[in-house]
Amino acid sequence: MSAALFFQEGGSPVHRLNPVTKLALALTVTTAAFALPVFWAPLLLVLLVLVPAVLVAGVGRGYARLLPLFAAPPVLAVFLLQGLFFPEGTTVLAEFGPVSVTAEGLSFAALTALRLVAMLGAFLFLLLTTHPGALMSAMVERGLSPKTSYVVSATLQIVPAFRTRARNVLRAQQARGLDTTGLRRRLRALLPLVGPLLLGSLADLEARAVAMEARAFGAAHRRTALLALADSPAQRAARVLMAVVAVAAVVANVVGVAR
Repeated sequence: MSAALFFQEGGSPVHRLNPVTKLALALTVTTAAFALPVFWAPLLLVLLVLVPAVLVAGVGRGYARLLPLFAAPPVLAVFLLQGLFFPEGTTVLAEFGPVSVTAEGLSFAALTALRLVAMLGAFLFLLLTTHPGALMSAMVERGLSPKTSYVVSATLQIVPAFRTRARNVLRAQQARGLDTTGLRRRLRALLPLVGPLLLGSLADLEARAVAMEARAFGAAHRRTALLALADSPAQRAARVLMAVVAVAAVVANVVGVAR
């Protein structure tokens, strides 16, 4: 399996967009969702921006499968913490010994959960429609340091890469007789999995560092891209507009317009 595990190839208009445009969209949706302190803001961003973009891109099935997996743990944690331990809660709905569920805590938890869903949904849309290599190249073309762009690209690939390596190690151990049937045996198999996974990751880092040095990764000269990424005046104007929207959302929060 490829390290770009989440990326789904396609010929949709969304796939043909410049990666920086899709990154700008993800950042704008995240900024607006957290800046506007109202319930409808992150909800409308998801329904009116992300869902149509995902449908146009043709990655709706993967999006609907992955978003709940990513969003469920933090959303559950937010509701448990804020619903039970919200310090400003006064309207008690239920009590469980020393802790109580308050309406204010649930309201704040719901707003935070919607913001998290909007943020995770925006960057999942970016991952599904943009190859990490293309994103890295686009960021370098815009003048970003190759080292910084590599950090961003490696961050996007670290979870898929670890998942792929862990699956390969587990299959190799199963071929050598490791029994992983049943929950107890699976838990016992985690310890033999950690060592090869960490050692393999360190070896991979060393090999990648040697390859980068051989290709003059730290050279100060400007590089010529092998593949020219499509861009247009319309996309550049759209990115400027998205930046204006993000700044306007922050200003509206600061001055209290959206409250």
